[in-house]
Amino acid sequence: MGVWAAAGQPTWAQGDSSRTVSIAQVVDMSPTQQDVSRDFLTGSRAAWQDTNARGGIQGKPVQHMVLETDGTPGQLQAAWQTAHRQSQCAALAGCVGHNAAQGLAKLQTGADINNPLPLVAPWLHHTAAQGAVDTVFDVFADLRAQVTHALKSLASMGVPELAVAYAAGHDPALWQAAVAQAAREQNVKVQTISAGAQLTQPIVLFVGGTPELHAFVEKLKLPAGRQCYVIALADVNLQVLAQMGNLPKKVSIVATQTVPLVTAGLPIVRAYREALARLYDEPPSPQGLAGFIAAKYTAEVLQQISGPITRANALAAFQQRKPVTVGGWAVSYQDKKRSAPFVTQSMLSSDGRIVG
Repeated sequence: MGVWAAAGQPTWAQGDSSRTVSIAQVVDMSPTQQDVSRDFLTGSRAAWQDTNARGGIQGKPVQHMVLETDGTPGQLQAAWQTAHRQSQCAALAGCVGHNAAQGLAKLQTGADINNPLPLVAPWLHHTAAQGAVDTVFDVFADLRAQVTHALKSLASMGVPELAVAYAAGHDPALWQAAVAQAAREQNVKVQTISAGAQLTQPIVLFVGGTPELHAFVEKLKLPAGRQCYVIALADVNLQVLAQMGNLPKKVSIVATQTVPLVTAGLPIVRAYREALARLYDEPPSPQGLAGFIAAKYTAEVLQQISGPITRANALAAFQQRKPVTVGGWAVSYQDKKRSAPFVTQSMLSSDGRIVG
């Protein structure tokens, strides 16, 4: 179940907290999550290796501990318990994918722990209620913000109605409520459709992951002779979707993303591309950039701690929720919620090109 890996350094003695900073990352490698999780993990690894090459945090190297799971509740809880048992571990950072992050957030808020780990920058689309323990610190736009961004662009084009499809296995109550609220705010009507449905309008919003979207589009019955657009969310990896192939020629996929475009000129994006090119033979992706940002944000907050980087001091630092800018990418909060969440879009055109 668990895979321990050090970020660009040898594996140090686990009890030697005075010489290293230890960070744990839980990664869901189940079939519906792995295309997001693999890129996200690669981005995080590149960030921690880059951080160590630049002197670590407060002059100490980072021990990056990766705990892979198959997405089942039992393995997720075991990984969470493993991280908490490591007394030198200062934070859980960049835990991915969404189902795993959601499960970890529930474990965080439902457990009675004397010395809890902060759960920082998880790939979390629904923020769990904090309850009495404030230990979850999300930095990426949630589902509602992503859907709102997508519907705003549709509303500006004069689209009054769209179809919505949900992948199997998603909690309908959570997802439908977020979509319905965003639709009301943008004055757009939504109609739920199922796989294999006859599409009577040219635009459909799909809530689910890459393999689920691929299967959905293959079965979709398109209006004769019309160009159609499928709006997907940040769990869809357009590069993987393009590699899977066999998409209808008259369908373009537009996916929201919660980080800048990988072609942007922001310092954090340039740093990600440079580190990825130096360390890994892989193309940049929004999910990889998200993993890179998650690690760099975590490092930036820990760097600002005055005193030893203990678990308690780390939790206190994140609970302050000070505005932080990481290479031009800003994180700020209002009432414990991410304010002005960042969302943009990329498109896989009908001819197989990724635009944006």
